[in-house]
Amino acid sequence: MNISSLPRSLLALVGVAALLAGTPSYAQAEESRIGYVNTDRIFREANTAKAAQVKLEQEFAKREKELVDMGNTLKNASDKLEREAPTLAEAQRNARQKTLVDQDREFQRKRREFQEDLNARKNEELQQVLERANKVVKQVAETEKYDVVLQEAVYINPKLDITDKVIKALNALK
Repeated sequence: MNISSLPRSLLALVGVAALLAGTPSYAQAEESRIGYVNTDRIFREANTAKAAQVKLEQEFAKREKELVDMGNTLKNASDKLEREAPTLAEAQRNARQKTLVDQDREFQRKRREFQEDLNARKNEELQQVLERANKVVKQVAETEKYDVVLQEAVYINPKLDITDKVIKALNALK
């Protein structure tokens, strides 16, 4: 089993257990400095994360508008067919229904492609934010002499949370 395939929370737990197991007494374990960083907050509050969000919105705004317009056109055509269906000849009604089905299929395909492209780009941008944040976490940890900094935990005492320091340092970077 590859260690990188383990969930981060399990790795963190193993790391803390190893840290505490390597200490001969509780007094020494008490001297260890442990910090916690809330990555969700970093993704919401850090300037680099906000800038990435704006960049994505700008990049995908045109395609999103096209999809909204296409969806509205499709709905209007469907409503029109529904209103006119009783007065149309069967062949005409069937032809318009087929056209609507084809247009809906195309719309669903484009919407799916849009979502896949957006998710891929979002992951790229968030990965860059995370890489920068991890560098800052490491700098803060080294500067303030933390023995371990966790990014995921089931429970964390708020006094161990260094997220504000990390966000401040991350926002100070150019």
